[in-house]
Order: sequence, then structure tokens, then C-alpha cells
Amino acid sequence: MSFHQITDQPAQDAFVRFREGVGQRFVVTIDTEEEFDWTKPLTRTRHRVDTVSRLRKFQQFCEGFGIVPIYLIDYPVATSALAAELLRDAVIAGRAEVGVQLHPWVNPPYEEEVNQYNSFSGNLPFALERAKFLKLHTTIAENFGAAPMIYRAGRYGIGPNTADVLHEAGVAIDTSVRSRFDYSGWGGPNFRDLTLRPYWVGEPGRLMEMPLTTVFSGLLRRYGQWLYPKLSRFDRLRGAMARVGLLERIPLTPEGVTVGEALRAVNIAVDEDLPVIVLSFHSPSLCPGHTPYVRTEADLDEMYEWWRQVFELLIARGVKPTSVREVMETTLFD
Repeated sequence: MSFHQITDQPAQDAFVRFREGVGQRFVVTIDTEEEFDWTKPLTRTRHRVDTVSRLRKFQQFCEGFGIVPIYLIDYPVATSALAAELLRDAVIAGRAEVGVQLHPWVNPPYEEEVNQYNSFSGNLPFALERAKFLKLHTTIAENFGAAPMIYRAGRYGIGPNTADVLHEAGVAIDTSVRSRFDYSGWGGPNFRDLTLRPYWVGEPGRLMEMPLTTVFSGLLRRYGQWLYPKLSRFDRLRGAMARVGLLERIPLTPEGVTVGEALRAVNIAVDEDLPVIVLSFHSPSLCPGHTPYVRTEADLDEMYEWWRQVFELLIARGVKPTSVREVMETTLFD
């Protein structure tokens, strides 16, 4: 076991350095998963993978911008013949990449009770978290033609043993940290005070953490990391402060974030000189009716427009799309 956890505060010399001249870059990550009712308790069986068919259009959309999307695949999708048919050629050709996303409740071996606490895979015993991860990692490599080099825990549920599990499997990057968010009230990890910049977990070159990008906006944004958590019991006050431009937390996702908010967040992230900007969403949002964010075809059209405007702004600001392979190739270790 290592003495480092992903949620440890990185020391100043733990921040990842990149080759001179690389500039700012962005990645698009997709939590590529089964459809299930988000309002009901989790089960091992009540899910489908019908939305997998919508991956083709999103892949083509990304390719039109020169973007290599990163599909973080969980077990139901990893075992979907259609998903492999749609993505395998793009993955082999380098037009897409695959990573691992562990939803423990639908991932064998099935030994734990299905409940909220155990839905955070980092809460499982080391041997069980490891067994589930290795089963999924092997399945993805066999079915999609490439060994996954990046990981995101379902529900962002990393734990004290996750870094060791990833290192054993040769995974280069974890992207489970959702900075500015705290899931400890549900039994998950607390990322509230963690950085947005990539950092090494343990010794350089062992495992890179590449946090999802969430910024604070508004006149009080410089105090956001301290002030926003203190308002956790006052949702109406948070809403009012956002509406009048005082303080707003904006994650870079089309799910629950307007395009205006996203464009404002992109400019903040670029101005803060983040080396890698990480965008994300859930694949069931590619088909109306499977997430709270996309209920109609009109909602889906709006989401694609969201992506178009965000991509165009990033590129106009000089931020280039990148990939897991390129991130690792441009990393400095000395």
C-alpha cells in the first residue's frame, strides 16, 4: 500500500509540469454508462443500455472539431456489443479514447450489499474494489481494442486504496476529483478544497490526478472556496447571490449549466491559466428522457449547441483539444 491518497492535498512540488510551448488544453470526458432511474434506489438489474446508439452522433460531432472524446466506460456498456461496434474503430485509430468508470453495483464480482455507501467504490474492501476494477479494465481492453489509461470512479467515489489499484493496473491518470464539491454527506469523498490543476499522487510519474473543472464566478469569487461551503444550508441565498452576480459555482458540464454560465466559466478557467480544462457529462443525456437534463429533443438540440459554443470559445481563446496520450507524452518528470 502507498502512503498517498488521491484526496491528499498536493505539495507545491507535486503539481504536474508540461513541456514548454504546449499551452493550455482541454479534454472532453463522457461518463459512458447504463440508463437507470436517478430518483430510485440503485439495483443490480433495473437498467438498460439503449442510449449507446447515440454515441455515434456525438463521436462524429467531436471529430468535426478535431476533438478526441474520452469515453469512461462502465460494465454494462463495456459488455455491450453495439458500444464496441460503434467505438472500437475510432479508438484503434486514435479518434477516441476509452477509460474506466466503475459503478460497483452493476460490476462483478457481486459480493457487497447494494446501498448508497457501497455505491462509492472506494468504500469497498480493498480486495473487492480491486477485483471489480480489474474485471472492468480487462473487459474494456478486450472489447474496445485498447488498454484504458484513465479512470473515473462512478459517483466520484474514490477511497484510500484507489490509487494503489490504479497503479497496479498501469493506469496513468485519475479524473475522479470534482474540485469544489463535497460528497461526504452521502458517504463519499470531500473534494471541496482540492486544486483544479493536475498533480501527482505520490511520486512523479506514478499516477496523475486531473480534476474536473469547476470555477467560481462573481464579484466574490476570490472568496468562493471559503464562502461557498458556509452557504450549504442556504440554497435560496446561494441562488440569490448567483442571480445578482456575487458568487456562483459553475462546473463545466452541459448538465444543469446554461451556455451563458459555461462561457463565463471557460473565460475564468482560461484566465486562471489552468493547463488542462476538463469537461464532462453523462452519456444517457444523449437521448431524451434518461436524465433530468435532457427531457425532449429540443433539450438535446440545446445541449449540442452548448457544446458547439463552448468548443468555439475554447479554440478562439487558444486552448487546444488534447487526449490522454498527448497529456502523458508532454509531461515533464524532472
